[in-house]
Amino acid sequence: MRRAFGVLVAVVAAITAAVVTWPQFFRLERTFPFAQIVSLRGIVVVVFAVGCGVMLLLCLIRPLRSLAGSLAIVCALAAAAGGGILLMRGIGSGGLPEKSDRAVRVMTWNTAGAATEPRVIAQTAIAMKADIVALPETTIDAGEAVAIAMRERGSPMWAHHEAYPGWAANSTTLLISPDLGDYSVVQSTSGDASGTATVPSVVAMPVGGHGPTIVAAHAVAPRPDDMDGWRSSLAWLADQCAGGDVIMAGDINATVDNMTRWGVDGADFGRCRDAALTTGSGAVGTWSTAWPALLGTPIDHVLSTDTWRATGSIVLGSLDDTGSDHRPLVVQLEPAR
Repeated sequence: MRRAFGVLVAVVAAITAAVVTWPQFFRLERTFPFAQIVSLRGIVVVVFAVGCGVMLLLCLIRPLRSLAGSLAIVCALAAAAGGGILLMRGIGSGGLPEKSDRAVRVMTWNTAGAATEPRVIAQTAIAMKADIVALPETTIDAGEAVAIAMRERGSPMWAHHEAYPGWAANSTTLLISPDLGDYSVVQSTSGDASGTATVPSVVAMPVGGHGPTIVAAHAVAPRPDDMDGWRSSLAWLADQCAGGDVIMAGDINATVDNMTRWGVDGADFGRCRDAALTTGSGAVGTWSTAWPALLGTPIDHVLSTDTWRATGSIVLGSLDDTGSDHRPLVVQLEPAR
């Protein structure tokens, strides 16, 4: 009886480890609580590694040796699988390549409302030579202050925004360099939806018809009471990447695990590819600044269609004490043709 119970426990543990390590196989990557667990892959790896160590210690107790040994193997395999996935996605590329004449640099930073000073945002964008800056949870007043500060330092920007009623978190601002041409915010629809749920995204199109459509994205967080809103927001954003010339940047509140099955023809999200994943920073957490980057979750993204080729990416960890709970992500894109 004891042996049968031990086998049952080991089988249940193995299935549980498989589900939390790769919920995509079971089509649970956007289902509570697996959507949240897989987003914290670094922490899951640590938990399995610690569990393996505890089970090895329990192997010293003779009546528990068989069960503890089986569970140690399960934990070790899960930790190795999760760690391998993190390494494959990239734990940091170290920096950006030299900016060429045709390159476009894109920065996204969820500023947590008024928590981050416009002066700090402007200094960071200038230092990173950003041409496009997506600022979820930033009001137009703050965005204009950033644009003015950048203009005074020789890097002018046009400020665009969308806002829903409520507080600063219900605003998204998009800054675009005049070097990319004139842009206008448009209403983009997906089915019956005219935007992301709860928090807004900005869709800007070139006035003259030449240049990429630029999307400053913000999807609502996958809270247990708003999973439908989260899924509908992701579906709407994926539709913005349906084709053509698109650059999307922002707080998508999802990892590439959660995006599985929304990629088309080998892309990661719609027909867009994730720049950080492509360039070796795909496992670096952008949220939360309270945790080490490799224990955080990469929910801020820069994505583009195949008209662009990502050549570098960096998650800025030097700004963790500036107010926001997100880290900025900066990506360099080059025209693919």
